[in-house]
Amino acid sequence: MTTRRELLRTGLHSVLWAATASALPRVTFAAVAPTSDARFVVILLRGALDGLTAVPPYGDLAYAAARGPIAIASPGANGGALDLNGFFGLHPALPGLHARYQAGELLVVHATATAYRERSHFDGQNVLENGGTFPSGAASGWLNRALAALPRAPSATVTPVGLAIGQNVPLILRGPVPVGSWAPARLPEVEPELITRLRDLYSNDSALAARLDEAVSVAALAGAEGNAPQAGPGMGQGAGANLNLARQMAGTAAQMLAAPQGPRVAVLDMTGWDTHAGEGAAEGQLASRLRGLDAVLDALREGLGSAWGRSAVLVCTEFGRTAMVNGTRGTDHGTGAAAFLVGGAVQGGRVLADWPGLAARDLYEGRDLRPTTDLRSIAKGVLREHLGLGRSTIEEVFPGSSSAPPVNGLIRA
Repeated sequence: MTTRRELLRTGLHSVLWAATASALPRVTFAAVAPTSDARFVVILLRGALDGLTAVPPYGDLAYAAARGPIAIASPGANGGALDLNGFFGLHPALPGLHARYQAGELLVVHATATAYRERSHFDGQNVLENGGTFPSGAASGWLNRALAALPRAPSATVTPVGLAIGQNVPLILRGPVPVGSWAPARLPEVEPELITRLRDLYSNDSALAARLDEAVSVAALAGAEGNAPQAGPGMGQGAGANLNLARQMAGTAAQMLAAPQGPRVAVLDMTGWDTHAGEGAAEGQLASRLRGLDAVLDALREGLGSAWGRSAVLVCTEFGRTAMVNGTRGTDHGTGAAAFLVGGAVQGGRVLADWPGLAARDLYEGRDLRPTTDLRSIAKGVLREHLGLGRSTIEEVFPGSSSAPPVNGLIRA
């Protein structure tokens, strides 16, 4: 029987869930069954990941000076980077990814970007997902167009599962191929820090501020009705509980992908990577997000089981962040970023980077890491070597991208 306390809690969720969901991945499956046994997952890091912190180029002589208080120390130091190749490292919050690198299953791509060169999150994400050169370049997503070209097993059936977490299917998977989505039944509790941020956001909107205050008051009443705080996500656990739920979601998604008649392609949304203030270095806001990403990738690997050896996961973001730190110890919207290609099918254990340098004369527009690798070239290489699409088909998936040829050797032969 539903109690009054539970109803009151649900009221708060109805007001705040859209914002709370930013701490979790949204899992969306493509409803297709290609004849290939390969699995492909795309993780979109919305908000612009700081690639210079996630993959610090500690060997660049200009790195420490450019990053100042948020610079990651060299390997061996307290809170230092996890070494990759003597020049690049991984953030210390990414030990799982580092283990995959050592196992030859992680390819790190640095100084990468799409064709987009402005600094709008929405436009940048549109270009990342539509696979074109302009935000309004296509109404469908490049991954959906790729799915349309995959050979299908005539007798195979895949049933779309559930709904995305309170959101629509992302643009990258929209198009003529039907897709389904899934989300867990139980939602996490709302974190106090989130409520504080929403109060700041709504400070100039009396109507929204009043609704928020009403919801918080109702939640407080719900808490007062019980003899003691109930155990569960959010009750004094905050981000840790959301991280556990995110890991569970990824693990369940992986099990669906691993099923013989399950989907072969999935997209995960992870938001909250916009670090304008208080970004942190070895610890802090960004470190917490990276720790979550590491846990999600571990859960995918564990859930896929033997299918991990036939899997590739592309982790990418809409653009990078500025090379220099701003006045609030954060970073602003930039250009060049870092991406990851990880999986048992990946020819990893290496960093792919035509490194432009971080000296002032080498920065893009005097402020950003200069992009030297087109992210579309990475995606094209995966589509060709992992999913078996032909060259002409790939050019249709990424229209107007002839200047970005596929990168070879991303996938194990």
